[in-house]
Amino acid sequence: MTDEQLESVAGELLRTQGLTLSVAESCTGGLLGHRLTNVPGSSDYFVGDVVAYSYEAKERVLNVRHSTLYDYGAVSEQTALEMARGARRLFLTDVALSVTGIAGPGGGMPDKPVGLTYIALSARDEEVCRRFVWESDRERNKAHSAQAALEMLVAYLRQRAGSRNLR
Repeated sequence: MTDEQLESVAGELLRTQGLTLSVAESCTGGLLGHRLTNVPGSSDYFVGDVVAYSYEAKERVLNVRHSTLYDYGAVSEQTALEMARGARRLFLTDVALSVTGIAGPGGGMPDKPVGLTYIALSARDEEVCRRFVWESDRERNKAHSAQAALEMLVAYLRQRAGSRNLR
């Protein structure tokens, strides 16, 4: 499936299930929201996007706990989940995605290498976070992260549609 098809599939699944979506981004710098809004009619389901790059923005806008950031770091499963929850609360949406990572080329450490990314999804019925380590340059790491977030969204929406059809 091409990139454009993936965001269209996500949009159609959101629309047919009557769900709304919001996004909280850090290392992708708005790329995920950009891809989602490239789909005509995305205003039917896409509510908003926050690019929260600093600790302060994550805390003030997305209500990520200060202790989470300082105990686990901005690039962690805990922060990614709190970012997704914060976006869902901020925009009052059914589903939210978040992306936080180290796009590179600098910023990596032995326990958190360049390319390390956490992507989370928060919904009323499910929360999931996945860890990735991309081994590309900054631009491609951002693209891989946005793609993986869309794949996570589509998988969730397809699973949700399947379980609804079983009832």
